[in-house]
Amino acid sequence: QVQLVESGGGLVQAGGSLRLSCAASAQHSDTYAMAWFRQAPGKEREFVAGISWSGNTYYADSVKEWFTISRDNAKNTVFLRMNSLKPEDTAVYYCAAKSGNLQVGAREYHYWGQGTQVTVSS
Repeated sequence: QVQLVESGGGLVQAGGSLRLSCAASAQHSDTYAMAWFRQAPGKEREFVAGISWSGNTYYADSVKEWFTISRDNAKNTVFLRMNSLKPEDTAVYYCAAKSGNLQVGAREYHYWGQGTQVTVSS
C-alpha cells in the first residue's frame, strides 16, 4: 500500500510559479512510476507529467515548456515545478503512483493522493 500526500498548491497570479510536492510513504516507493494529473471543474482528469523509477520523464504537450517533474528517491518525494502559470492551469492536482512502467492513463494508476488546489488568477 502506498500513501501519497500532496502539498504546495495555492492561489497565484498568471505568469507566476508554484512547486507541488508529493510525499510517498511506502517501502520501495522509489521503484514506482509517479505522475501528476489534474482535474478542472466539469472536465475529465488529465495527465500532466510523469517520471519513471529510473528518472525518465514525459509531459503533456500543453505543459512541457513550462512544467518540470522530478523525484528525490532518498526522500520518497516527487515534485512538479510549474512556471508561467495560466488561468487554464487552474485545477485540482493529484499525485499518482503505479508499479511498472510510466503510463499516461489515469486508470493505470493504483494509488492516488487527495489532491491539492491550484488557482491561477488573470
